Amino acid sequence: MSWGHACVDVYQGAVAALVPYFVAERAYSYAAASGVVLAASLLSSLVQPLFGVLTDRWAMPWLLPLSALTAGAGVALSGVTGSYAPTLAVVAVSGVGVAAYHPEAARVARTVSRGRHTAMGWFSFGGNAGFALAPLLVFAVVATGGLRATPLLVVPALAGAALCAAAVRSAGSGAGSAGASTAVGEDDWPSFLRLSGAVVCRSVVFVGLSTFVSLYVRERIGGGEAAGTAALFVLYAGGAVGTLAGGRLAERYGRTAVVHRSYALTVLAVAGLVLVPGPPVYLFVALTSAGLYVPFSLHITLGQDFLPRRVGTASGVTLGLTVSVGGLAAPALGALADATSLRTALLPLVALPALGRLLLCGLREPVQPGAAVPDRADPQGACGAVKG
Repeated sequence: MSWGHACVDVYQGAVAALVPYFVAERAYSYAAASGVVLAASLLSSLVQPLFGVLTDRWAMPWLLPLSALTAGAGVALSGVTGSYAPTLAVVAVSGVGVAAYHPEAARVARTVSRGRHTAMGWFSFGGNAGFALAPLLVFAVVATGGLRATPLLVVPALAGAALCAAAVRSAGSGAGSAGASTAVGEDDWPSFLRLSGAVVCRSVVFVGLSTFVSLYVRERIGGGEAAGTAALFVLYAGGAVGTLAGGRLAERYGRTAVVHRSYALTVLAVAGLVLVPGPPVYLFVALTSAGLYVPFSLHITLGQDFLPRRVGTASGVTLGLTVSVGGLAAPALGALADATSLRTALLPLVALPALGRLLLCGLREPVQPGAAVPDRADPQGACGAVKG
């Protein structure tokens, strides 16, 4: 499941990695280029909760290989479409493939992992590893062959479809049983909505930086395409490590405490990324990556535990809708960058993790039916002190 997740999420990272090439080869403005990111995110945002509701009612493991192929086909065609509107259309199709994959994949992963934080961390690690590899893959293909070479980017989709099919066969009956039929406990919608609001804040920061950090670093320190690709790789690769760390930290300190402190780190890291000049920008990109990704898998399991009777819906929102909705802000950032500068456009991203941190204050660890509250639970909620 983790490797299949990597092959699918390559295409989420690939859209942002293609932005500098659309700007260079097609002379897209910042707003037009960010519109490509919006196309991948908008339709995905709208349909992903629908797929979550469907997976709550029916197990659809066959959807995993099909969605992998759909995600790859859209990105593979994006460089050969020529005009702007068809490019938006095929990228949107890729977004639908990504949307269809995540709720069912999260349900199957939860079934196989039996809800263990570290196991779900490995599942999330796969997706974040795919993100990390995306700029390197796009650089290798497009920097040498131009946008016309994007059909080569379909290769991970073919591998992902095969891996997903194998994972479903290995999971057997566990993958084929609907999660809602065995759910216990009561849904806590207020806590879930607060968590979702925080994830939206995180999403806008992540998508905004994914879209523009490559161009921003090239503008600040020079170095051409390689410098920009390196910055995007650091942003994504640090996330792969951070996701694994998040699962282990949560087992020691509790999920809400770890998530809360990650948002605090992100405030400082994004400020350094935007304001500190020169090569140290790479250090702040890495710190930003850690702050954004340490809580990534914890968002998923917290959402599922807040809505134990609607695991697919919770997965569709925390893993899909709230992440994809960050793309809605990308055109606004692009328009601001066109009117002012990239640095000015990125400044609002400093405030969003602080807002997410406020939403998390007082959020308590969900208690499973029949389970004792662990000693490491934060008695004051996410704003309390961490106990070792």
